[in-house]
Amino acid sequence: MALDLQDIPRVKTITKEEFITHYFKPQKPVVIERFIEDWPAYSKWNLDYMKATVGDKIVPLYDDRPVDYKDGFNEPHAKMKMSDYIDLLKREPTKFRIFLWNALKEVPQLQQDYTYPDFGLKLLKGLPMLFFGGTNSHTFMHYDIDLANIFHFHFEGKKEIILFDQKQNDYLYKIPHSLITREDIDFSNPDVEKWPALKKAKGYKTILEHGEVLYMPEGYWHYMKYLTPGFSMSLRAIARNPKNFSKAIYNIFIMRHFDNAMRRIKGQQWIEWKNNQAIVRTHKTLNGN
Repeated sequence: MALDLQDIPRVKTITKEEFITHYFKPQKPVVIERFIEDWPAYSKWNLDYMKATVGDKIVPLYDDRPVDYKDGFNEPHAKMKMSDYIDLLKREPTKFRIFLWNALKEVPQLQQDYTYPDFGLKLLKGLPMLFFGGTNSHTFMHYDIDLANIFHFHFEGKKEIILFDQKQNDYLYKIPHSLITREDIDFSNPDVEKWPALKKAKGYKTILEHGEVLYMPEGYWHYMKYLTPGFSMSLRAIARNPKNFSKAIYNIFIMRHFDNAMRRIKGQQWIEWKNNQAIVRTHKTLNGN
């Protein structure tokens, strides 16, 4: 049995009014296929261009190793010169990904290649983030600490994306005091006999290709797998729903500091307790339904 996933709706282009009415207000995802064809980035941005433009930068790299108590919050697993990393992406599959890299701040000329679209939401101008990955590398299923509205622009290659809204939390084996699910769940091909609660989760899926933009509503869980080497840029707008905004404040100012403190105090025992609780709590909810 596969996950209960429906295709994310797709449109060629969209007006601000259509976006607000059909997707933002009801908090539903959408892929806009031809929204950025007038951006210089649409024709310029590929791995070769990034190598030529930011190749001398040292970049933070992440892989899919299990969380270790010694790791800080979002602490990179390795660092590499960007030109060497892009050579690696093109040469062979690698688990190393670039995650939340504000290259546009470090290399301002990239900002000339795009404009901030008017979706009717105030986009945060200082936080355009880049993400890179090689064939079959993936993120854990997670949601963002600030529960933002996210516009995810993809460049070069193909990327598989699976989304769930916050109403599915009880079925996703969410790690307590964290923003991720169990890391040993392969959401692109999950073992639903081992993880039976997943059968009840209802989500969305799509394959994102060059030049397409995905709107992810506030707090949506997302799993992303690079089917081929490529990269994406995310622009974000703060959560407008008061409940989500208050969750974001809690996550940023309380939850992550509490989690880091418990890692220091309890060590790996804290990580193992959280991983176990993800199963205990999920199955308790499942059996109660």
